[in-house]
Amino acid sequence: MPNRTDKDKVPVKNNSSGVTAKNGSGKDAADGSDEVSQTCNSSSGAVHANSNGAGGAATTAAAAATARGGGPKSAPPPANLVAKCKLAGAVVPTAPGSAMRKEKRQSSSRFNVSHNRELQKLPALKDAPPGEREDLLIQKIRQCCVLFDFVTDPLSDLKWKEVKRAALHEMVEYITSQRGVLTEPIYPEMIHMFGVNVFRTLPPSSNPNGAEFDPEEDEPTLEAAWPHLQLVYELFLRFLESPDFQPALAKRHLDQRFVLQLLELFDSEDPRERDFLKTTLHRIYGKFLGLRAYVRKQVNHMFYRFIYETEHHNGVAELLEILGSIINGFALPLKEEHKLFLLRVLMPLHKVKSLSVYHPQLAYCVVQFLEKEPSLTEPVILALLKFWPKVHSPKEVMFLNELEEILDVIEPAEFAKVMVPLFRQLARCVSSPHFQVAERALYYWNNEYIMSLVSDNAATLLPIVFPALYKNSKAHWNKTIYGLVYNALKLLMEMNQKLFDDCVQNYRQERHNEKMRLREREDAWNRIESLAEKNPQFHVVKPQLGTPTQTLESPPEDDDMLYDRLESQAREVTTLATKKEKPLLRRKSELPLDSLTLKALSDHKRADQLLAPPDAPL
Repeated sequence: MPNRTDKDKVPVKNNSSGVTAKNGSGKDAADGSDEVSQTCNSSSGAVHANSNGAGGAATTAAAAATARGGGPKSAPPPANLVAKCKLAGAVVPTAPGSAMRKEKRQSSSRFNVSHNRELQKLPALKDAPPGEREDLLIQKIRQCCVLFDFVTDPLSDLKWKEVKRAALHEMVEYITSQRGVLTEPIYPEMIHMFGVNVFRTLPPSSNPNGAEFDPEEDEPTLEAAWPHLQLVYELFLRFLESPDFQPALAKRHLDQRFVLQLLELFDSEDPRERDFLKTTLHRIYGKFLGLRAYVRKQVNHMFYRFIYETEHHNGVAELLEILGSIINGFALPLKEEHKLFLLRVLMPLHKVKSLSVYHPQLAYCVVQFLEKEPSLTEPVILALLKFWPKVHSPKEVMFLNELEEILDVIEPAEFAKVMVPLFRQLARCVSSPHFQVAERALYYWNNEYIMSLVSDNAATLLPIVFPALYKNSKAHWNKTIYGLVYNALKLLMEMNQKLFDDCVQNYRQERHNEKMRLREREDAWNRIESLAEKNPQFHVVKPQLGTPTQTLESPPEDDDMLYDRLESQAREVTTLATKKEKPLLRRKSELPLDSLTLKALSDHKRADQLLAPPDAPL
């Protein structure tokens, strides 16, 4: 840019190691707050980062374009620039005077775009003398405190954006390959640089909340500044994972406020950023023992707000994934705090409408708790039955999946405490007219451990489930369910022949008694009708009466429950049942997909694949 002095550029050498700038993240531009200045002090100049908001950034970019001798802002861009704009999620005017429009899936995070964005390309770290590498590394870190505009004018400052990207990439390689480079002055600079780039006010959600949100159909909003954000996350993770990293030096700068701001970013709609946040928070939890209780407390508060207030948060699955690893490291016996967390936080998460987004991670956390403390099985299963869905069949299938995982690790003594209400619910699921619910419930009979528990308590459980199984063997509309029911009845017959025969006789008697009650009821109404006909006024009001309802006799059912018949029926339909081993997935509608979103997500590499697992116990 013309008319720039040397003082406006980032210096080659900087003797100051402290940075007093504040990011100002968490302040919404809509609140009308004052501008916040970010200053990286140096001996020969400074870089100022003003939070100009989206309008200020656009004005600055327009002035810069005019100063460089560019054409009028209203002129339509060339075709090749339009293509680049689309790839970068840019704003492309279609004609002079036309309104500026964002891409549908472009993010608008409120970054404090720097006022002076001219960067000086510094020498490579590997080429610098060993005595000057520390100062050079600090200068490169401070260079990366400069923020660029990727939203309103993504094609601006391309040269300086590349300088920052190259510096970040070089530092990632340098910290990964070199030893002894993390000296004490590096810690405050690195943590401050991470905060300046990452901590920001997230935009309002572009996807609907509540029941209207569909994670399979609603595309995520990708962060426009991801080319730099990704490298910042990678650099900070390499910093935390370095063998030279000393938590004692970092804890003065990486405090509770830092963790709280990090947790707030889990609501980002970009799944790539949430993936890096998950790995970053997990590493911090493993290395900073003094922050562990605070992390758990803040996660509890986030879940409470999600359950009882907002019912919408993008990072619940990632937070539960971290908690699954944390729970796995809990010492025995469990503290009362951890038990309350299970019963008052994790279990109420089952009643949120968007359960399908995070249910696998939630079920894993619950099972981890029960493996640690089997005595928690009874309150957990009773809570699960309390929150059991009444009219949401896909959610009911998820509950059945989780319940089977719990039964796989349950102790026989704990099973005896909950088997009656548990199998009453299972019998209701077997009788469900929704074939996926009934099918998933009948798959329990393929679980050898569950069948061994049933066999040990057959006298109590067979009378509960037999009526539902027998009724479905005669009346269910789905032939796959028909075959699975016969398989279940065959297993129960082999388990205890005498008890099975008793159940058959009891069922016959109950059905006979029910028919007698219906017949007595019908006879009583017939007597009432006969008495009414004897009334002289009957013929006057008869035209106003409706047609009498005729009792429909149910067709006679075959009560023979012979072993040969069960075996033949089961063999006939088993082939259909065994073919249904694919996971139950709802068919997606034929909606056009965003190719740019799919490409960005496919190119993303998980952060935990790049790094080694933490050494510190959780």
